[in-house]
Amino acid sequence: MKNVGATPAAAGEELATGERSTRNRVARSILDHGPSTVAQLAERLGLTQAAVRRHLDALVADDVVAPREQRVYGARSRGRPAKVFALTDCGRDAFDQSYDRLAVDALRWIEQNAGGEAAVAAFARDRVEAQMEGYREAVESVPPQERAAALAKALSADGYAATARKAPAGQVGQQLCQHHCPVVHVAERYPQLCEAETEIFSRLLGTHVQRLATIAHGDGVCTTFIPHGDPQQQPRTAPRSTTKTSSPASASVSTAGRNPA
Repeated sequence: MKNVGATPAAAGEELATGERSTRNRVARSILDHGPSTVAQLAERLGLTQAAVRRHLDALVADDVVAPREQRVYGARSRGRPAKVFALTDCGRDAFDQSYDRLAVDALRWIEQNAGGEAAVAAFARDRVEAQMEGYREAVESVPPQERAAALAKALSADGYAATARKAPAGQVGQQLCQHHCPVVHVAERYPQLCEAETEIFSRLLGTHVQRLATIAHGDGVCTTFIPHGDPQQQPRTAPRSTTKTSSPASASVSTAGRNPA
């Protein structure tokens, strides 16, 4: 008897599985690279723009991604700005493997029974210091101008999907971008985690750094500015500051601002 292939039901299931797999690749690309245009996604994934739009429509309908206007720095060119697609909170939850509720409950207990906000801040610093100690050799083994990239690589290995890039016009330095935060829901309640991370980044990199945006604050990417040259140099357009650490560390710990990606 001649084999004519899969049954219509099996073929339909295979097609649906392939669609889901590609859709997951689209969402993962946005997670890894931050808010993206249709053209950027098509180029990264080797798909046509029409195929990307089809998958984005499904992801928008499922509340995994949401469209928004791309932020433009400097003079705006003629025409409408490109639309970018960013992960929603629901979309990030699909990638999040952390025990958020347990962590929040534990920090609440520390806050209420073991010294208040100062105890939470001390816990956050100790946690981040222990994590970053594993990055120290990789960061300190390269020249200063390569340390941001080395830190990004180490963070990515721990699930932060981090990249280092040249800062936009008007800022002399680099931006460290973390496109995923495994503890975002905990950091929304306890920004001391973000503050401690910024402080440790400064110590690892050996220079003043400034946090421009955080996922926990509602931004698409956690973005840290790392200046070149004068360690006291600030971006020309300073972001709003909502929280400051009581630590005397040199790092600026603003967790406000909008995502510059």
